[in-house]
Amino acid sequence: MQVLFGVILLIVVLALLSLFKFKAPGGDKAVSALSSAAIASFLVEAFHSSFLGSLFGIDFLSELGSVSGSLSGVAAGALVAFALDVKPVYAVMIGLAAGGYGILPGFFAGYLTSYVVKFLDEKIPEGLNLIAIVLAIPFITRLLAIGIDPIVKATLLRIGDILVSAADTSPIVMGVILGAIIPVVSTTPLSSMALTAILGLTGTPMAIGALATMGASFTLLFLFHFRRFGSNQDTISVAIEPLTQIDVTLSNPLPIWSTVAAGGALSGVVIALMGLVNNTPGTATPIAGFAVMFAYNDFMQVIIAALIVILISSVAGFIGAKLYRNYPIQTAQEIRSAAK
Repeated sequence: MQVLFGVILLIVVLALLSLFKFKAPGGDKAVSALSSAAIASFLVEAFHSSFLGSLFGIDFLSELGSVSGSLSGVAAGALVAFALDVKPVYAVMIGLAAGGYGILPGFFAGYLTSYVVKFLDEKIPEGLNLIAIVLAIPFITRLLAIGIDPIVKATLLRIGDILVSAADTSPIVMGVILGAIIPVVSTTPLSSMALTAILGLTGTPMAIGALATMGASFTLLFLFHFRRFGSNQDTISVAIEPLTQIDVTLSNPLPIWSTVAAGGALSGVVIALMGLVNNTPGTATPIAGFAVMFAYNDFMQVIIAALIVILISSVAGFIGAKLYRNYPIQTAQEIRSAAK
């Protein structure tokens, strides 16, 4: 029952993010900016720290990746402000004020503060507006980040505790639950890298997150190709990094999330039964996550597991495309034309 509650709670969080995209003023642009912030921070961290730094023991790259990941709130605050047409100097000001906080507190603080900046910039006479903004905006941004952070942490940690408790039930249950959920999160603004980093996943749960997310790339490749969600470039892009096509995912949640979850659940069972481990949290990303697995497991075991996951995920993507062949979708071209 607790595991079911955790799954429902996570679905509610993802549904709220989708609702924000569709209903909030500037929601489309803001969500795209959040995706960019995750790429600029967590993807850099995954490659430089978790992959190159840890695997090859290069301290400089480990430090580079860690610093990038720790500034996700700054990136989110600044980029959402840019996306909402805030002047560059004020956008950076907002981002810096969110320093020390995670990507979601930085995002929401930056989003709300952007409208305050635009109001002050427009209503206060030239010259005085700069002083007013310098005095008010960092203060407001910081207060908002402080207020939002405990809510975000409490919700995500609650979800994490419940999901990880599935590991004590059985490997199969753990594989199904984590294998379904983490790849789905990889296609949302929350980011599977952020989620697994916040939860501090290690061992088999993190191995499931890493390889199932890699598998999701193949699911998305087949699904995007056969259902024509976007151009060939969009299809290749989503296979390399799902975060690049978040606007498409959030506009078509049912066919994409259900298909990714099905392939991930089956992949998760395989990974759990093979006993693979990954002791680097936050590596639930297609390329870096797969590469890090070699640091903790037998080479051939990782290769065999990866090939099985790729096969399962590819079949899931093909079947999903056929099952949803008549389902109305929004293509990348339609979504981005409407957002302009």
